[in-house]
Amino acid sequence: MIHKYQLNGMNIVLDVDTSTVLTVDDLTYKLLDDFGNKSKEEIIKKYTNEHSMDEITECLDEIDELKEQGLLFTDVAYTRENFGNEDLIKAVCLHVAHDCNLKCEYCFAAQGDFDGEKLLMPLEIGKKAIDFIIEQSKNRQNLELDFFGGEPLMNLDVVKGLVAYGNEVAAKNNKIFKYTMTTNGVLLDKATREYLNETMDNIVLSLDGRKSINDRMRKTLNDKGSYDVIIGNIKAMALMRGDKDHYIRGTFTSHNLDFGKDVQFFAEQGFTSISVEPVVAEPKHDYALTEEDLPIILKEYDDLALAYLKRHENGLNYNFFHFNVDLDHGPCIYKRLSGCGAGKDYVAVTPEGDIYPCHQFVGKEEFKMGDVFKGITNDNIKKIFDAGNLLEKEKCKDCWVKYFCGGGCHANAYNFNGTIMEPHHVSCEIERRRVENAIMISIIEES
Repeated sequence: MIHKYQLNGMNIVLDVDTSTVLTVDDLTYKLLDDFGNKSKEEIIKKYTNEHSMDEITECLDEIDELKEQGLLFTDVAYTRENFGNEDLIKAVCLHVAHDCNLKCEYCFAAQGDFDGEKLLMPLEIGKKAIDFIIEQSKNRQNLELDFFGGEPLMNLDVVKGLVAYGNEVAAKNNKIFKYTMTTNGVLLDKATREYLNETMDNIVLSLDGRKSINDRMRKTLNDKGSYDVIIGNIKAMALMRGDKDHYIRGTFTSHNLDFGKDVQFFAEQGFTSISVEPVVAEPKHDYALTEEDLPIILKEYDDLALAYLKRHENGLNYNFFHFNVDLDHGPCIYKRLSGCGAGKDYVAVTPEGDIYPCHQFVGKEEFKMGDVFKGITNDNIKKIFDAGNLLEKEKCKDCWVKYFCGGGCHANAYNFNGTIMEPHHVSCEIERRRVENAIMISIIEES
């Protein structure tokens, strides 16, 4: 399978199964539509009014050669044997706080409590979660522990206790923990910044962009805008972090379909690692993104890609998460086919110790997998998510972007379609355009 498209004055061709990317001339671009579907004679007859027979023949020979070299029209028949799941858990999202000091309007976590009680995780529950992943990880050495909420800094003492405990038991069991913190920055004072900088392998800083955009959706508990409360803290954290992994993460809604300006705003503020994600919400909300918004959103990604390239040309580099694509050393076969790992090698643990497939399924009782005391007691949930791979998802099988997204977000699929097996259409359309731009950028920056 190939995917061809035109962007930024280039004719771009992607061989889907090998991730080979080519830029081709106009004639080759046209002939690729008929190659393999029509005979050589039929193709020559179709295009002789526009091109000479020699030009067409030479072009067809070049396409034939690329196909023989395994660079175009490859057809890899993957099976379950290609990515046997090791049946282990390597990453846990620890909900150390089901409470928050902001009340963001679009929050999928219902302002931090996931439609339940406001709770902070006790230290002993967190330790049980760490014991759980140590046991479930079997012979895997590198493990991940994400501190999440709500707002995890509302339970910082427990976070500190869990990092200390994690390091202790990891050393005893020949494991290595990588820690991540996601924070809104409200409590990010100097001492806390220093602690996180020393202990966290990655830090995610939440802000939506320009002050007016952020304050419309991300409000304090007294209904004031949060921008002025957190911008100084987040800037200081990013500056202290330097080259250590961190990024600023925003959300765009129907209220800022010009989200590229927010990305550029972050870059101008000195942030060097940026992610701005589309909100996923039911159409009843005025901030939701719908099918009607897609033309504007897709063009915005095109415009953002050009602005991104321009800024890089001027030596003002930053990384935008969705424009990062590795065409040479991409994900292993297992990762390409199985996607994010939710419910299989990644789970979320609530303050009470309940286990769910990921943070976006927390509170949906039908997806409760077990708890940190008894382990996984509902094996059927794991089977459901194990089946949610590219070999089983019908709508993904013929999609050219499948190996970049792994089938998309299971939670988005379930929330919109009632099953993890049918991806969310709007998210798919957005992903396709983002990857097209990412490939275009990689061609230019590697030339």
